[in-house]
Amino acid sequence: MNLQLTEDGRLRHLLTLDGLPRAILTQILDTAESFMDVGEREVKKVPLLRGKSIFNLFFEPSTRTRTTFEIAAKRLSADVVNLNIATSSQTKGEAILDTVDNLAAMHADMFVVRHGQSGAAHFIARHVAPHISVINAGDGRHAHPTQGLLDMFTIRRFKGEFHNLKSA
Repeated sequence: MNLQLTEDGRLRHLLTLDGLPRAILTQILDTAESFMDVGEREVKKVPLLRGKSIFNLFFEPSTRTRTTFEIAAKRLSADVVNLNIATSSQTKGEAILDTVDNLAAMHADMFVVRHGQSGAAHFIARHVAPHISVINAGDGRHAHPTQGLLDMFTIRRFKGEFHNLKSA
């Protein structure tokens, strides 16, 4: 069973690109393409995530990735909470699942997780309620699927296709 997919094959969590069906990857890239002009409009918002609460949990420093997620969520009309780990109960030894459970009780719909330990986003995804999604914004040396999707988006945009390409 793929932790990232629901029983009917829909994307629930984005933890890694490994094992994701081509159709889902294509759907993500096509959807991203449809939002390309939102930042250029006079009103830089669309109501896609109106009423949803997204919690950015960055357990290691990151300016560009955290800011990019915050801007994207706000442009999709979500309510965004950026947890400052340095001033959270994590500094007193609170377990990561206790932090997640406390935030889930505040009606979280999604956690965007950046952690230095490989597998941290998977760990959280295995323990959240079924209505909560987890996006891995980089976990140690394991995975950074959103960066991979951005790379794929750029390649597709400029090269048109993926076969017969070499990258390093």
